[in-house]
Amino acid sequence: MEKACCGFGHRFVWENIAPALKKEIEQAVREGCRIFYTGAQGEFDKLFTEAVRAVKAENRHLPLRLICVKPYYTKALQENREYYETKFDEVLIPSALDDMHYKAAIPARNKWMIDKSDIVITYTVREYGGAYQALCYARKHGKEIWQI
Repeated sequence: MEKACCGFGHRFVWENIAPALKKEIEQAVREGCRIFYTGAQGEFDKLFTEAVRAVKAENRHLPLRLICVKPYYTKALQENREYYETKFDEVLIPSALDDMHYKAAIPARNKWMIDKSDIVITYTVREYGGAYQALCYARKHGKEIWQI
């Protein structure tokens, strides 16, 4: 079974974490990760996506997949279809989130990604917010956590 990795970080990033993040993605690939999940919502997610895409380009011989996991369908998904099709190998909305209130769907999506992952890469500099809650959930469920 393929190993998977996901990343969580704050909506805004206050320092240059891109080189460290790329090194973590490279290490995840060396440890067998082939699937990378992202929520594609904030600045950290953008950096995570760019790092995975760069590592994919350097390792074309490996079947690396970057999957965007959305909590619910939005008009933006349709309007920006070309963007999603060029940036990600797949865009999915987990069926477990069907009929869930939109405010509950984001944390549920984060838990879904953590549950599917072997390694969780995080960038958290404060102890509140969605990224921090994802980190706490990953800790509670015994996931391998790499903090930047």
